[in-house]
Amino acid sequence: MFETTNSVGQIGIFVTLTILIAVLTYWKVHGKGANRTDEAGSTKEVFLAGGGLTWLFVAGSITLTNLSTEQLVGMNGNQMLLLAWWEISGFVGLLILAFIFVPIYYRNNCTTVTELLERRYNGGSIRTVISALFLLGNILIYLPAALYSGSLFLKSMFGVDWSLLWFAAPMAIIAAIYTITGGLRAVAVMDTYSGIGVLAIAFLVVILALAAVDFDLSTVPAERTSMIGSIESPIPFHTLFTGMIFIQIFYWSTNQNITQKAMTAPTVREAQKGVMAAAIVRILIIPAIVVIPGVVAYKLFGSLGDAAYGKLVAHVLPGWMSGAFAAMMMAAVIAHTSAILNSSVALYSVDFHDKFISPVANHWRLAAVVSVVLTITSILLVPVFENAKSIINLLQQLNGLSSMPILSAFIAGLLFRNMDARAAIAGLIWGVALYAFHNFILYVPDTLYAGETFYQHIGIGWLHYIDVMAIVLVTCVLMALAVNRFLFGNRAVFIWSKEGRRLAALEA
Repeated sequence: MFETTNSVGQIGIFVTLTILIAVLTYWKVHGKGANRTDEAGSTKEVFLAGGGLTWLFVAGSITLTNLSTEQLVGMNGNQMLLLAWWEISGFVGLLILAFIFVPIYYRNNCTTVTELLERRYNGGSIRTVISALFLLGNILIYLPAALYSGSLFLKSMFGVDWSLLWFAAPMAIIAAIYTITGGLRAVAVMDTYSGIGVLAIAFLVVILALAAVDFDLSTVPAERTSMIGSIESPIPFHTLFTGMIFIQIFYWSTNQNITQKAMTAPTVREAQKGVMAAAIVRILIIPAIVVIPGVVAYKLFGSLGDAAYGKLVAHVLPGWMSGAFAAMMMAAVIAHTSAILNSSVALYSVDFHDKFISPVANHWRLAAVVSVVLTITSILLVPVFENAKSIINLLQQLNGLSSMPILSAFIAGLLFRNMDARAAIAGLIWGVALYAFHNFILYVPDTLYAGETFYQHIGIGWLHYIDVMAIVLVTCVLMALAVNRFLFGNRAVFIWSKEGRRLAALEA
């Protein structure tokens, strides 16, 4: 397959499509009729595309910010249908974003989700703390993980024995160029153009993969084709009713990387149309493309882990089309990385530089400087992820350290009035400590099995990390309410109580 994938025709298609996407994006963002008149770079222009994107680009940006190689490589790398639950439940998360959170963000004229927190609490410290957590997560986890998974896919598909950095560095640099020259407008446009290609070819991969095994998965072990997960599986079935929905609410409704894309439309209605379009794509297309190829790869090649998807694509697609898919996937990684870069720059610019260093005179210039720094760190951190047994499971577990504590701050702030920001921080610290204690202390390494490292729970046997997320969320909110009342002497008021409605009327 190596000779085929390195044919002149395939390389030519790869390069041509990569350039075509760049040209189309540049034409849309900078060409005649492009609406970029604010050369100094306001926060709305740089970080919200000037609030001028239609529902199509909102949907495309949301879809591709989520659907990058972490999902295609990571979920297929588990080689079991069970992982589809992440995407199926994501449909519910998008509905909540569209009809609950989008109106709130637009009503409060937010650039970052953390601005909403500052307005809901007495004191601005919670905004700074949570913004710092988002930034650290992007820098240490999401940026290098996106480059790692994309590089692994290209390496597996092309069948070369190169260092991942040879793939990661060019993609990171191009992503930075998009962020620096076009802001979120360029990211959203590139997301949409590359997303159409990725979804089309990825769905074709599903059909061709199933055809390669005569649409017969009966010989695959039952645990890999069942949608009812055991306690040892990545998603035990009962967790769908404990922490799964809260994970989706956090990811789709309070995560800067996603919600920023929903705030780029001119009106709430246009934003909701974009989010709903993304939800429809998620429920109809995404579950199949992120799990079926991995299961087919198990039947054809056995257990391959995160290398499964790249090898299957190389196996079922003709050479010229695998070159086209490689171009689409590289564009998706670049767009995904650029989206996270833009979100990170927004958080730093609005929540730190503007508040603690000096007012930002030119957001384009600051975006350029910060993007260069984050690009370098993300490339350097790519090798850290090479030892991950499953990139998607690793990301989900690491995400749990901050996701539920952050969501608890949103819940307490939106459901209660008269809350002190320091109380929310206390709840957040409690949640991080509780989750870390369960996942990194109660689970101890066991190396007695063929030299591999397994993790054995020494606490409650059925308690999965997704269950722990629900426990963390509830206890974080309770801790924040208790600290608010007993340490700071504030009586929280439920928003739907009579007094809560009275306070809301006064604020209005």
